[in-house]
Amino acid sequence: MRWCSSSAFHLLRCVRLRLCSRRGRNRLPLWIREIWAYMRLLAKSLYVNSLTDSDVVFDSVFEPVFLTVDYITRWFGLVFVCLVVILTSSIVVIAYVVLLPLILNTYSPPWIAWHVCYGHWNLIMIAFHYYKAANTSPGYPPTEKHDGPVVSVCKKCIIPKPARTHHCGICNRCILKMDHHCPWLNNCVGHFNHRYFFSFCLFMTLGCVYCSISGRNLFLDAYNALELLIFFFVFCFGKTHYQTPAPPYTFKDKMIHKSIIYMWVLTSTVGVALGALTIWHAVLISRGETSIERHINSKETKRMAKWGKVYRNPFNYGRLNNWKIFLGVEKRSHWVTRVLLPSAHPPHGDGLTWAVYPVKKDLIPV
Repeated sequence: MRWCSSSAFHLLRCVRLRLCSRRGRNRLPLWIREIWAYMRLLAKSLYVNSLTDSDVVFDSVFEPVFLTVDYITRWFGLVFVCLVVILTSSIVVIAYVVLLPLILNTYSPPWIAWHVCYGHWNLIMIAFHYYKAANTSPGYPPTEKHDGPVVSVCKKCIIPKPARTHHCGICNRCILKMDHHCPWLNNCVGHFNHRYFFSFCLFMTLGCVYCSISGRNLFLDAYNALELLIFFFVFCFGKTHYQTPAPPYTFKDKMIHKSIIYMWVLTSTVGVALGALTIWHAVLISRGETSIERHINSKETKRMAKWGKVYRNPFNYGRLNNWKIFLGVEKRSHWVTRVLLPSAHPPHGDGLTWAVYPVKKDLIPV
């Protein structure tokens, strides 16, 4: 029995050695085996990691789509900036060439002074804040080691991230207190240019509403004149013999009417759309959060509610104090010199460290 068992074991060992030798001869090239091992590692990383969830899988699958959108947005940034400049300039030209002569000829001196002063003030505020929002750096965390507090490490930059810092795929770097990437500015909206962005939206909305209200009667007159002209041409081409004289409109009158209609339609449309965006950002500022933090805080509120707890935004210092911090108001006079007049003062804080609630007194007492 001992001899039989040892003989069988020896036979099995020989068969195994021969199979292994044959398998070694038919082995695939090294570069194919390395690619196959890398693909297996990628596949395992989707379900082996304990931190993997549906968001991670979704981001991994749609990463090429995100990269394409980021590339297109980055490339079209200059196009959007040129579009803003061209459209705004066209409204300014119409206001100077068409509306201002009408105002000077028909309005009383007090109304002329009001329109001239308000119109130029609004135009200066729009141009100043747009230029500053587009050319001011939103703020970036230091790439070297520092003693400031951090909350995590960026997966793409591989650098420590301070609180309220997020990575922008279009700018391809982390942004301090990032709100969003604005293609109309070709720049990120972050800690150092958030006030410029909001002020531009606010004064652009006020300017569009001002043009829409002031030009309403002119728009109705121009629309009725063009409608009468179109009716005349339809009537003429519909009959062989006619005796109706043509409306006494010259080429200049027609261009003026079309310009007024173009200005009113554009300003009314932009005023409604941009006004809704401005109101939304005003609500976020009152709550002490950005657009990204709004999404994060909403998810955190639902997560804490499952545990029977209430989530509080750690960067909400109260409505009035949130506005004072955002606008950089440190004295009563700053409501005029820093809010109602062009001001290039820096925001409160460095964007790296933030005080958290509860705040017993105002961070900026006014």
